[in-house]
Amino acid sequence: MAKRDYYEVLGVPKNASADDIKKAYRKKGRPRGERGSNLRIKVKLTLEEIASGVNKKIKVRKQVACSTCGGNGARDSSSVDTCSTCRGSGVVSRITQTPFGAMQTTATCPTCNGNGQTIRAACNVCKGDGRVFGEETLEVDIPAGVHEGIQLSMSGKGNSGSRGGPPGDLIITIEEVPHDDFTREGNNVLYELFVNIADAAIGAQIEVPTLDGRARIKIPPGTQSGKIFRLREKGLPALQSYHRGDQLIHVNVWTPKKLTDEERRLLEKLQDMPNFKPNPGKEDRTFFDKVKDIFG
Repeated sequence: MAKRDYYEVLGVPKNASADDIKKAYRKKGRPRGERGSNLRIKVKLTLEEIASGVNKKIKVRKQVACSTCGGNGARDSSSVDTCSTCRGSGVVSRITQTPFGAMQTTATCPTCNGNGQTIRAACNVCKGDGRVFGEETLEVDIPAGVHEGIQLSMSGKGNSGSRGGPPGDLIITIEEVPHDDFTREGNNVLYELFVNIADAAIGAQIEVPTLDGRARIKIPPGTQSGKIFRLREKGLPALQSYHRGDQLIHVNVWTPKKLTDEERRLLEKLQDMPNFKPNPGKEDRTFFDKVKDIFG
């Protein structure tokens, strides 16, 4: 492991005097105002956006640094004094005698709350807090493969801290928008396909929607209601992975609810023909058995 350059950490040259090093150390270690709170928002995504990943521009209302005072809470530079309690360090030390000897502890200065400065006249806009409510437009890069309820974090994009304190984080919770065509099951997507009796009996080429366009599938002659076709890698990608789920197409043979006289006559002719008598074989398993195979 490379050795750290502490001169670089403190921001002083290697020929700095002992006093300069002490000053830089105190400045580096001085706590600022209170940290800002985390901000939580919800972002709605379609399955298409989840499939590809998306960059979202989001307007966020939050506490931001006061532009009038620059975030220090003072009316002007002459209204800021070095704290007389901690002498600008932001911390106070206490020496306590114990059976093991003298123990020194440090704590945040109670007079300046760790700022190292006190204010005689507060900013007229933020009233000394150093922050006001405002709006910020953020660009959020959301990776492909996220799911409902997952949380993403943007460090330092939450509410500003008081009087120059560090900002909190932005916590983004993902919400999935219900899709008109698909239902999500893990990284797979399910599609309900309705075909008429003729197509199921004699076979057909049918176009179906996918998350990235359309695809044609072959419906073989004699396809039964409940048959499931699989389009490989047409589902959703796994988060931070090269794996992609499938699109499962569940066939529903549509029975007409109303018939014309001619349609009724045609079906009545077919009704008693041998091939129209139900005769399921072992391969004609129930829909639930097929689902168990897919997800089990």
